Amino acid sequence: MADKEIMATGRRKTAIAVVKLVKGKGRVFVNGKTFTDYFGNRAALEMMVYRPLALTDNQEKYDVRVKTVGGGVTAQAGAIKHGIARALLKANEEYKSVLKSEGLLTRDARVKERKKYGRKRARKRFQFSKR
Repeated sequence: MADKEIMATGRRKTAIAVVKLVKGKGRVFVNGKTFTDYFGNRAALEMMVYRPLALTDNQEKYDVRVKTVGGGVTAQAGAIKHGIARALLKANEEYKSVLKSEGLLTRDARVKERKKYGRKRARKRFQFSKR
């Protein structure tokens, strides 16, 4: 695996992240910016994204390069997490039990419910007046 990049796609809601794992020092680049420049100082998102790397003890071994589109910042972070987990699985099949037990290989299928006619939103109704 000398100088080889491992690619995987992660998804969450409407966000899609194409992740490339490259041998490196553990830096994360999102859309050409560093992680903190792209997401700001959000510790929860940082923990979420680094979770697959921390569980498999790869935080200092790979640089992560991500191209992400769609969704909001939290959905994009979730998509990146999913993509990193799938890329690590491609790198080494032995990580499967650890990643699967933590639920990192499962795509979170929850998406926004569509608006229905005769309603304000998906389930909220207009105010009811008896008289």
